[in-house]
Amino acid sequence: MADEVTVTTEIHAPPEAVWAMVADLPRMHEWSPENDGVAWRRGGTAGVPGAVFVGTNSHGARSWRTTGTVVEAEPGKVLSFRVSAVGMKVALWTYRFEQDGEGCRVIETWTDERNALVKAVGRPLSGVADRATHNRAGMEQTLASLKAAAES
Repeated sequence: MADEVTVTTEIHAPPEAVWAMVADLPRMHEWSPENDGVAWRRGGTAGVPGAVFVGTNSHGARSWRTTGTVVEAEPGKVLSFRVSAVGMKVALWTYRFEQDGEGCRVIETWTDERNALVKAVGRPLSGVADRATHNRAGMEQTLASLKAAAES
């Protein structure tokens, strides 16, 4: 069974507004401690199903690129994208948005889709041995930064 990590936060902003922030993937570096930037590819300009992007990430002195494809996008409800490296699956990232009073609950889930080879190569490339624990901490920071930006 694949590793899966889920982190949740409450944000005092409408789910449609917070969804729009997350779906603007080139802004991901503003909230994520590991993402340094996203650039749309193949004519993509928005977080819609099928849109392709390249993400640049780093941890310490190490950096790497991944390719992402938006899998599901329903404004104010869900955004998910699959990340791959050299044509092999890495992870599925999903953000769910639920109305909660005047604000929303944001649920971020990372599902590990790496095979044994990608896991073995990923450790020395990224410098991260325990990806699930590392991602949980990063996801908590991501949602805290997203919350601060959405509520400001």
